[in-house]
Amino acid sequence: MSEQRFASVWDAIEDTPQQAASMRVRSELMMALQKWLKNKGLTQATAAGLFGVTQPRVSDLVRGRINLFSLDTLIDMAATAGLAPSVTIKKPKVKKIVPEEAHV
Repeated sequence: MSEQRFASVWDAIEDTPQQAASMRVRSELMMALQKWLKNKGLTQATAAGLFGVTQPRVSDLVRGRINLFSLDTLIDMAATAGLAPSVTIKKPKVKKIVPEEAHV
């Protein structure tokens, strides 16, 4: 049995490094927005008015329905919330691949 280690869950489940990077950033933005909403104690209807979306859209955000949100939308929402989103570029961590043990 081979063992692979990944820098994030997105690296393990997405098909390409590009998809993993997008999902990783979208996930971070969603979690920050969820935390912001909780800390502010806003109703979903109030948050919807602030973001210029519908209440069901905010419900999707709160429920973590990441597949329904583009990176642009999440950045716009975070900026509206005053969260100052930014992008950081780092060198990728090397994946550790352990070969299968030889059967004797």
